[in-house]
Amino acid sequence: MRKAYKYPTVLTIAGFDGSGGAGIQGDIKTISALGCFATSVLTALPVQNTQGVKSIYPIPCQAVDDQLTTILEDIFPDAIKIGMVHTGALVETIVEAFAQHPKVPLVFDPVMVATSGHRLIESETITTIVDNLFPIADLITPNIDEAAVLAEMPIRTPDDMYVAGEKIRRLGCKAVLLKGGHLDSDTITSLYFDHNGHVHAYDSSKLQTNNTHGTGCTLSSAIASYLAQGLSMHESVTAGLAYTHQAIMNGMDVLTGRGNGPLNHFFDPQQSIKTRLYQ
Repeated sequence: MRKAYKYPTVLTIAGFDGSGGAGIQGDIKTISALGCFATSVLTALPVQNTQGVKSIYPIPCQAVDDQLTTILEDIFPDAIKIGMVHTGALVETIVEAFAQHPKVPLVFDPVMVATSGHRLIESETITTIVDNLFPIADLITPNIDEAAVLAEMPIRTPDDMYVAGEKIRRLGCKAVLLKGGHLDSDTITSLYFDHNGHVHAYDSSKLQTNNTHGTGCTLSSAIASYLAQGLSMHESVTAGLAYTHQAIMNGMDVLTGRGNGPLNHFFDPQQSIKTRLYQ
């Protein structure tokens, strides 16, 4: 039987979240809700729930490489999202695997600190990330805590965000989306530093809820999903921020767990998008 259609495909490379709101589980929900097809590669096994991370079990680099090789040779993605990579060796494994394939849009969410405040990454890995992963990433999406680590400066105000975002962009990545949700303010300001150095500000009201577990995973996966559909980076960032805000708003009054609950990824699910293989 001749197959006539394909779905936009997004590969997520990330850690596990048994509570279902973040990591690979949150990524797959987001990608699916936006009409794309999700494939995945597991990088780590955090033991966690909505109240925090209890421990992290590493996945061997060879196992990650085997997963990547197997997926890429069969279902090559239209966009890639990378989340939790907590060792230098793991970063090098992923970068080497991609060097053998055509370039596709890549969004990197530098997962370093969980919503609970738990540190998720080894300190010595940061240099390896900057040297190896930043150059191949089309966008990185740090939150305030992660940006403070990368820019090596405290970030307490929107003005600090402008300085930190430019410092991070100069580390070698093409574009930066600095998320301002952790600032003490009634308005969330996120700054998008594009590949030309122009800065675009996005403002939204801060929703009074602790159901924000997996917000960063959701946003980066949403941006990758829109890129897979053919939108520009600027369009994808704009649409991804809007989707994430709506997912928080539609999940803010839901009780799931005793800690920081998840977003509602399926508040308005799209049907799977079909693109014709043959004209």
